[in-house]
Amino acid sequence: MFIQTEATPNPATLKFLPGRVVLEQGTADFRDYETAQAASPLAARLFEVPGVTGVFFGFDFITVTKEDAEWQHLKPAILGTIMEHFMSGQPVMASNESRHEADHDEFYSEEDEEIVATIKELLETRVRPAVAQDGGDITFRGYEKGTVFLHMKGACAGCPSSTATLKHGIQNLLHHFVPEVEHVEQII
Repeated sequence: MFIQTEATPNPATLKFLPGRVVLEQGTADFRDYETAQAASPLAARLFEVPGVTGVFFGFDFITVTKEDAEWQHLKPAILGTIMEHFMSGQPVMASNESRHEADHDEFYSEEDEEIVATIKELLETRVRPAVAQDGGDITFRGYEKGTVFLHMKGACAGCPSSTATLKHGIQNLLHHFVPEVEHVEQII
């Protein structure tokens, strides 16, 4: 098994491409060992590598976020953990469900339903594929009085360039197609 790695715009996050599907649907974002242990054998094992502070699963990639450690020391342990896990035949998730936010967590008023539908379509077709290339994900959380609220995950969470991505990239794109959009804010 050959696992490729790619740098992300976030220097604390590295993208691992195992050459196979990681999650069939949705995404899964883990920020601590306890959450990972309950939901994903692979994420739990990755958190056992000293210095790992975040694990994110996409369709065909894994991003790992570190703190207070150098990639040259962490990378071999992470590669070994991913390879051992896939070779063992264990599932990535403890159940078939990904940890994708439910629609009931979204907020917007009924009169904005058409605007929200357009925003979601733009996010799905233009923004999310580009963000996934960088090892992350972005999801719609709400719309209120001209402001779109988004949740950034994976490599995007805590990325130094995420503010620029939100303000200059996503905000300009959404405003171009939906003039009612004036601002884009991140929800943690």
